[in-house]
Amino acid sequence: MREDNNQNRRPSSRRIALLGSVAMIGAAIAVAGPLAHRPFVEQAFAAAPTSQTQGPAGFADLVAKVKPAVISVRVKLDEESNANGADAEGLPPSLQGTPFEKFFRQFGSDGNPGGKLQHHEITGVGSGFFISADGYAVTNNHVVDHAKSVQVTTDDGTIYTAKVIGTDPKTDLALIKVDGKSDFTFVNLESQIPRVGDWVVAVGNPYGLGGTVTAGIISAEGRDIGAGPYDNYIQIDAPINKGNSGGPTFDTNGNVVGVNTAIYSPSGGSVGIGFDVPAPTVKMIVAQLKEHGTVTRGWLGVQVQPVTTGIAESLGLKQARGALVDEAQPDTPAAQAGIRPGDVITAVNGNAVEDSRTLAREISGMAPGSSAKLDIVRKGEGQTLTVTLAKMPNETRKIARADESEQGSSKGVPHLGMSVAPAGDGGGVGNSGVVVTAIEPDGPAAEHGLQSGDVILAVGGKNVSSAADLRNALSEAKSEGKHDVLMHVKTSDNTHFVAMPIG
Repeated sequence: MREDNNQNRRPSSRRIALLGSVAMIGAAIAVAGPLAHRPFVEQAFAAAPTSQTQGPAGFADLVAKVKPAVISVRVKLDEESNANGADAEGLPPSLQGTPFEKFFRQFGSDGNPGGKLQHHEITGVGSGFFISADGYAVTNNHVVDHAKSVQVTTDDGTIYTAKVIGTDPKTDLALIKVDGKSDFTFVNLESQIPRVGDWVVAVGNPYGLGGTVTAGIISAEGRDIGAGPYDNYIQIDAPINKGNSGGPTFDTNGNVVGVNTAIYSPSGGSVGIGFDVPAPTVKMIVAQLKEHGTVTRGWLGVQVQPVTTGIAESLGLKQARGALVDEAQPDTPAAQAGIRPGDVITAVNGNAVEDSRTLAREISGMAPGSSAKLDIVRKGEGQTLTVTLAKMPNETRKIARADESEQGSSKGVPHLGMSVAPAGDGGGVGNSGVVVTAIEPDGPAAEHGLQSGDVILAVGGKNVSSAADLRNALSEAKSEGKHDVLMHVKTSDNTHFVAMPIG
């Protein structure tokens, strides 16, 4: 995150915050009052065994080993924007085009939208670390994005000019290079994700205070913070703040286990919840950036969603796991391999797929042109399909919204709280589907996310083209003793499945 040199910004009241900007430093000291029942407390501590009062061993030796490899990263860019550097909606330049743009727009910004456009310089400060003796270093994409110049400061105070080798906005990682020296102190990336509860040490440049060290533990793994389909963050409780962006988090062996990227911050400062890109992901991305300057990902060409308990029951699955295919887009590897809507992908090359994010990570980690074996469940039967992956396109495909005008008389669908009409050529697929023309605000359909204009393509695996087809499919599912029925629904943005209760 960058800060305009001429503007002070108030932090948003509640948001996930990127960590790359410099902030004014303030201090508040709370003085504790007298401790009630002091003699009792002192006696309780005196009676406790010595082993229970001893803390963990210090981290001084570890810090002395790794700190010379950690750098402060300062960037400058000169651009035309409104008075505070934000766009028309108040979004700061450091967030524009990043995975966090959607979150920031949703919860508001600190900008002053509508300001007069002017030419001005913006300075941002973050952190980074050397990964090789010849000057390659890792930081965050949002720290160096659109930078006019990049400077790094090492632990001994020496300032070097750096150049950006490549960036990957999808994981918010960047690779930079300092030339002219071949004996930089560097650190290694750990190959395994640490365990929850393991000790970690973060080193970085919070609020411009270079060389700051904090310690904590791994709080959780596999966190999804809404930044994108590849979210798989490590959560740490070691305090990190603005300016820690791109800095390393170390295990007790001195290996990097994660790159500090975001914090949960109701106040703008650390509340002990930070998020790191895991080292195995960093290692894979950095290798591609070093070789090509960009990241190329494998692409399957499906829209998927997680398998909920209701969906699992309606499909006859024993467990609510896997990725349910909403659509296999035309002329894509998925369509060519025979993948169909309603298929549940349970494994890729033998690796279990727990949910849609797991599938995205497995596929994106493979090279375009490579083959993948997909284990799927189709209508209760397991089978394996082989697919040749393509290169991920830059633009995602959109599906046209269904025509909301009635094409025939609408008829009420019992128990669901909605009315439908034949969708016909305008909204269906292959002249099938019924368009939702009205929704009861408090009905089951509304509670499960259906909206006017959505097109129901199939119910319980059977295509529908009229209200009568829909009612018959519901009745058949109920006669089979099912409590939920799976509806294949097409919206303005995608297709997906909804497990609708029919009890």
